[in-house]
Amino acid sequence: MSLFKARDWWSTILGEKEEFDQGCLCVADVDNSGSGQDKIVVGSYKGYLRIFNPHPVKPGDEVQPEDLLLEVQLREPILQVEVGKFVSGTEGLHLAVLHCRKLCVYAVSGTQGNVEHGNQYQIKLMYEHNLQRNACNMTYGPFGGVKGRDLICIQSMDGMLMLFEQESYAFGRFLPGFLLPGPLAYSSRTDSFITVSSCQQVESYKYQVLAFATDADERQDTEQQKLSSGKRLVVDWILNIGEQALDICVVSFNQGASSVFVLGERNFFCLKDNGQIRFMKKLDYSPSCFIPYCSVREGTINTIIANHSKILNVYQDVTLKWATQLPCIPVSVKVANFQDLKGVIVTLSDDGHLQCSYLGTDPSLFQAPKVDSREINYEEMNAEMKELQKIIREATKTQDILPESEKRRDITVTAEVSPDLDEESQAIDSEVKAEAVPSVTVKITIQSRVTAQKPSLAVCVQAPLAVTCDQFVFDDLEPDSSETVVVSVFLKENCSPPELEGTCMVSYNIPTEMNLCSFILGIPRVSQCSFSLPLKLVCFPAQPSKAANHKLTIDTNKPPISFVTIFPDFVDPSEGDQANALGFQFLSGSKATLLASKTSQRYRIQSDQLEDLWLVTKELIYRLEEHFKKQKCKDFACTFSGSIPLQEYFELIDRHFELRLNAEKYQELLSERAVQFRAIERRLLTRFKDKTPAPLQHLDTLLEGTFREVSAV
Repeated sequence: MSLFKARDWWSTILGEKEEFDQGCLCVADVDNSGSGQDKIVVGSYKGYLRIFNPHPVKPGDEVQPEDLLLEVQLREPILQVEVGKFVSGTEGLHLAVLHCRKLCVYAVSGTQGNVEHGNQYQIKLMYEHNLQRNACNMTYGPFGGVKGRDLICIQSMDGMLMLFEQESYAFGRFLPGFLLPGPLAYSSRTDSFITVSSCQQVESYKYQVLAFATDADERQDTEQQKLSSGKRLVVDWILNIGEQALDICVVSFNQGASSVFVLGERNFFCLKDNGQIRFMKKLDYSPSCFIPYCSVREGTINTIIANHSKILNVYQDVTLKWATQLPCIPVSVKVANFQDLKGVIVTLSDDGHLQCSYLGTDPSLFQAPKVDSREINYEEMNAEMKELQKIIREATKTQDILPESEKRRDITVTAEVSPDLDEESQAIDSEVKAEAVPSVTVKITIQSRVTAQKPSLAVCVQAPLAVTCDQFVFDDLEPDSSETVVVSVFLKENCSPPELEGTCMVSYNIPTEMNLCSFILGIPRVSQCSFSLPLKLVCFPAQPSKAANHKLTIDTNKPPISFVTIFPDFVDPSEGDQANALGFQFLSGSKATLLASKTSQRYRIQSDQLEDLWLVTKELIYRLEEHFKKQKCKDFACTFSGSIPLQEYFELIDRHFELRLNAEKYQELLSERAVQFRAIERRLLTRFKDKTPAPLQHLDTLLEGTFREVSAV
């Protein structure tokens, strides 16, 4: 453990209950300002894209609003963000955003002088690619030695490398012997893609071999025919490292030979570009992320490695040069240049703690004050003290009830969920096979303290839940005005949702003195709130089952609570405290049972399907915590001491992919059949064209031949 702490230069917390991972952080001059200063680009699994231009703040001060250049919600989880030359016809930098089923490339630009807080930034979609497979990660570079532009390679979850030449799709190749996706990097020196397979091997594939791995053109020359002979993808070199890899990075400093860095679970490897080991370092901790960042001495490379003990280690090759403490565990680390300060360490945690820090210690700037030899005037001091006390008393009397963070809000949005289900269901176009699909009303109120231009409301719930209307646009709001809308939430698809929560988000603009004209927008702002939906929206009471395939036991440190108390909406009050078993019938058709032990402090959740345990378990824990919170009990805790059902979980994933593969084959079969039916249709039109009425037997012969063709299809 290090005695030194990383010096906090700038930090902020991103969003609320958002999740981030390795590919969610990127630093670059994304707006092509030409100043040499990097911006921080962050994407989250909730779909939020944020761009920051940090400025140093004093300890204890908050981040300035102008540090956030842009914040947009793209509505799909963001897996990775990268900055490069992704648009043809220009060498300017553009932002690539990878979603599960889509790749989007944006131009980031700023408009100067429109508002009092500085520039306004916006993104413009240059192009996008819809992916046929679920994406895992991506890399980019001048594939094939192209000049002045970057191409993109995306690795799918089923082992396919999909290559895009900017606005167009080039080709796709499956990696041999693939099981699970690993980290992916590109080496421009050898024009190769490097990854780590499930066999715990570092593998390198030449771009040219990938390009000619399938059906070669007959007119290619002899040299290309050698590379493209056969359809099998051949690996360039392999190195067995004996462990899974967390990340790969290919670097080349001072025009020297490139090095391939691989961060394993317990070791750190540096390889030559031909796969030979330059050096390796055995780590006595569990690493979380790393980045090689510079070469301060010829022949050596400095690397930053972060670990799960919140320590940042700086190595020169295999020698530890510095260790410092961080306030959180980073999942991604970068090195950037800001405000004439080079080498700022940028770290991002999985819960959204974004920090810019530097190493070393702060210099002491204290100087002893000059001694004031004049005599003290006690009367003046007493008068000044009374004046200050008067100011303090007045400030205390007029202090607002709301905290400072609440007072700054220009618009507040609240959502109130009805305690009862709708008497007449508002469900529309529901695919649920139950006799009745209930709905619940959510009343959303927008209260404005200032003038708000073009306010719009978005109501989001996770599929398979849906709302009757998810978008609202209002006229400009005046100060101290409000708008209220009512929506209903219901189960649309025939499966259980992963959570019973929703989000309301209001986006609007605040006018300033510089944009009083109606055609110029003001400062963009966002306000949001969350709401929870009742469990009875997706299930109803049923008879408990004695036997089940899957069981989960929750231990507590308090005696069991009667279900009449914590589940009054699912228990008949006439049963009293005798009810120790509850049955839940999901609208999708499956059932779950909740049992309370009479002799121990345990609860059991059981069901025939593993996925049905989650909602009931989450609801049980939430209601128990709320019950003991009302009892002012602070030491209540729930624990799980059993083995995690990983085998059942993996079997569930296997079944999911089998269904999906069958669905894809079915779609391909339908496409083939559609082509064949169109051919039959053309033949029928040809037969009937310019024909005079024929005898009945001729018509029978025609129909019989047509029937044979359709039957053959």
